[in-house]
Amino acid sequence: MASETTLPPGAVEVAGKPYMQDAKGNLVPLSLVKPTDLLMDETVRKMAGYAAELSAQIARFKGHCFDDVGSLQALLAQEYGAVLGGPKGNISLTTFDGTMKVTVQVADQIEFGPELQEAKKLVDECLGEWSEGAGDELRAVVNRAFSVDKEGQINRAELFMLMRVAIEEPRWVRAMDAVRDSIRIIGSKTYIRFHRRDAPDGQWRAIPIDLAAA
Repeated sequence: MASETTLPPGAVEVAGKPYMQDAKGNLVPLSLVKPTDLLMDETVRKMAGYAAELSAQIARFKGHCFDDVGSLQALLAQEYGAVLGGPKGNISLTTFDGTMKVTVQVADQIEFGPELQEAKKLVDECLGEWSEGAGDELRAVVNRAFSVDKEGQINRAELFMLMRVAIEEPRWVRAMDAVRDSIRIIGSKTYIRFHRRDAPDGQWRAIPIDLAAA
């Protein structure tokens, strides 16, 4: 009985002969594939396989965490009439010794409507009439607020900072009202984060679960 030949990962057998499929979909005889390409293919497949398993494990872990938090909230509400968490779903849980913390945060996902363009025109009118040099710092804030980032999105943090500037000029007030009217909440995203510290009065350190921060 002839011994079976073990094919490398990614290889297929056609009419009794081993092939590897290239990036264009062509079947290349295994004997014509460079050893360096075979080694690279095997290495990438091994690491990507582990990554897929780890990703699925993290997804299950996240689901279990939300289930645990929800169960705790339901139990406290039923047994003690205690409401755990804020109105938007934000919640912070700590261990009895104060050295570990789990935080659930619900962040609104927003976009800006066409009112923002009108707000920009009113702001530009105000800046154009104010004396030269009097509002350099404010001009810088305005430029940052209405600029777009690499993803083409308005700089929300700077825009919200601009809305806190106390200016009573009627056009400025209308501009800030237009900014507020332009905000559209299109959904929300829930995050769960973990922290720990050596002592109850120590500084919290994040427990990273992503490769970049590990």
